[in-house]
Amino acid sequence: MRIVTRPDFDGVVCAVVLEESLTTTEPILWVEPNDMQQGKVEIRQGDAVANLPFDPGCSLWFDHHATNRVETPFEGAFEVVPSAAGLVWQYYRDRLEKDFSELIRQADRIDSADLTRDEVETPEHYPYVLLSMTIFGRKWEDGPYWDRLVGLLRTQPIEGVMADPEVKRRCEAVVAQNREYRRHLRSCTDVKEGVSITDFRGYDEAPEGNRFLVYAMYPEAVVSVKIRYVDRAKKRVVLSVGHSIFNVGCHVHAGHLLSQFNGGGHFGAAACTFDSAMADKLIPHIIGVLQENRPYEH
Repeated sequence: MRIVTRPDFDGVVCAVVLEESLTTTEPILWVEPNDMQQGKVEIRQGDAVANLPFDPGCSLWFDHHATNRVETPFEGAFEVVPSAAGLVWQYYRDRLEKDFSELIRQADRIDSADLTRDEVETPEHYPYVLLSMTIFGRKWEDGPYWDRLVGLLRTQPIEGVMADPEVKRRCEAVVAQNREYRRHLRSCTDVKEGVSITDFRGYDEAPEGNRFLVYAMYPEAVVSVKIRYVDRAKKRVVLSVGHSIFNVGCHVHAGHLLSQFNGGGHFGAAACTFDSAMADKLIPHIIGVLQENRPYEH
């Protein structure tokens, strides 16, 4: 049996509970949702897929993204809840001796962006929040680190996890990175009609950092848009949308909106990927829908 999940904090915690619950025979396969949607991932009988779109080839599936709902019968659990890890925990908790309740509570808060302004501004004071920021999905060379986190979170309290030399090094790097990210946001973000628009396409490699910081820096916006190229070839664009966690007032279902462009996600957070040649058409359209700020259903 193999675990297939997404490289973010929710995906890591899914893997923690699944590894504790199942007899796995192969390493964890870390993949991004868009790769699943484009059929780039070979899902096999016996795979346990979590925090990703459904694939009929899997044996178990757990997910919580509204746009991934399916009518096909499956083993596992689907519900629109704060985290996929919470669904995995509810499914297996009665069979496990270990109590992952606090880890799940933190996964719920982080994945649903249920954070305070202080947690956003100074994550270095909050271990779980800071730890989650060390996981960057598009750095595929970090696979061994994600595996390491799964092992640490299975066996150590959070104090032990944060004391691990590799975790400590990465957390220190994130704190420094967040300071730089604030500068990049200032130079690349405009606010127009309640929408903050951060365009990182001017960089060969888009800056990374605290994904919640834009909400604290631009409190007048009710929703954010971030645009970047997938890679240095600049042939594909990633556009992500997030409702402000401090200025609640966006009525557009982000997941439903971006599902029209081979993307998806939640009511308050979603992403899509498209060819760069389509950018001049799609980006203004998406921003225009957000500026109109009317409930969007497809």
